[in-house]
Amino acid sequence: MSQMRGPAAAGAGSPAPPGGGPPFLRGWAEALGTALAGLVTMLVVAALGLWAAGAAGLPGGAFPAVVAAAVVTAAGGSVDAAGDAGIIVQAHAALDVVPLSVTLAGALVTAAVFLLPLRHRAVASTGELLGRIARTAACWLVLLLLLALAAHHDFTITVGNDIADELGAVLGTTPTVGFRADVPATLGFGLLWVLAVLALTFLVSRRAPLSSRLLHFQDSVRPPAFAMLLTLLVYAAVGLVVGVIELITRDRPAQTLAVILLGLPNLAWLALGIGTGGGWSGHVDKALGLPLPHILDEVLHTRRGTHTLDLGSIGEHDGRVWLLVVLAAVVLLGAAFAAAVRSPARLPAWRCALEMAVALALTLLVVGLVTRIDAHYGLSLIGVGDLTGNLGGGVTLEPQLWRLVGAGAAWGLVTGFLGSLLARRVRHRGEAPDAEDARPPER
Repeated sequence: MSQMRGPAAAGAGSPAPPGGGPPFLRGWAEALGTALAGLVTMLVVAALGLWAAGAAGLPGGAFPAVVAAAVVTAAGGSVDAAGDAGIIVQAHAALDVVPLSVTLAGALVTAAVFLLPLRHRAVASTGELLGRIARTAACWLVLLLLLALAAHHDFTITVGNDIADELGAVLGTTPTVGFRADVPATLGFGLLWVLAVLALTFLVSRRAPLSSRLLHFQDSVRPPAFAMLLTLLVYAAVGLVVGVIELITRDRPAQTLAVILLGLPNLAWLALGIGTGGGWSGHVDKALGLPLPHILDEVLHTRRGTHTLDLGSIGEHDGRVWLLVVLAAVVLLGAAFAAAVRSPARLPAWRCALEMAVALALTLLVVGLVTRIDAHYGLSLIGVGDLTGNLGGGVTLEPQLWRLVGAGAAWGLVTGFLGSLLARRVRHRGEAPDAEDARPPER
């Protein structure tokens, strides 16, 4: 038996034997397949969501460019919007919002396909893992570059003001507004995006092999990381259920479908932050076609200044918001229990609480950063003001990061401690049964 274990153990950390062609070509094929699967998934989700939102009817055949721009922003890239019609009439616009449904779908598919060749491995060398990551990132950047080059379009704006329209017709300066991907920024942030996705894949998944140098970190990092992924996915699933109910029972099903396919995690993870006591500040001047829930529009609607979006402000309009606290307690306690079960046996409760606090604080920090919104547009005549009250508007939503981080740390400490206590009676991963449990029953 010992002779059989030796080669098997040695093979666990060595590259898999060739079976699908030369290893060099197979490695690049796997990397290209990973990058292509992720981007195609994002393109499909973005296209369906924008189609539901009515973007297929945009003039000038802009739909493919809009889809490309949505995927670029979902992958961490940057799209600039601006317009100009000379010194008489100027158009300006900006849109900074991440379609997190597209992001989440692409990240999950990218991670799953990346792990396929490694699913039967327990250990892999550092060089092999870095090589796989580097090839995947390279393929990702090439495909993202092609997408960024396609993400550009210009629209002609009908001003709606007789004087401005006549001036534009005479001077040939009809205002236009368009968008273009910032290629350098897109490639830079896109690289960070794919590296973050692959790093989180190794942090969360048990199927991801690690090098022997990193094996001792998996017991302290993977359980809380898995708990955070579980929390975010559960909130997305709850949001999906609510969205499907809205889709069936309410009017405007196309808008609801657009929200599900483009911004479901934006709202679901916003609910997580609010339910734990976090807050955002912002205002809604005009919604610019962004599919904001009615309650958010009520709380944030103002022409000047900002309002705080939290449990208190929403509770003034809808008392059901306090159910978000109950949801947060149930989901986070369940996630903490799952983390404790995955942790080594007899890990102190205070240690579980501390790990959960750090993980949840970092998670809510990221949630705050990715759910921010900054969108506006407007037209001005000779650089002074909006031409009419209908030609300008904006939506802003900025996270109060200190509140989110503090709330995450507090909730993590409490749920981590309670989850550890609840997991005491459950056998942990790798834990051998007690002698009393293993003893066969007497006859």
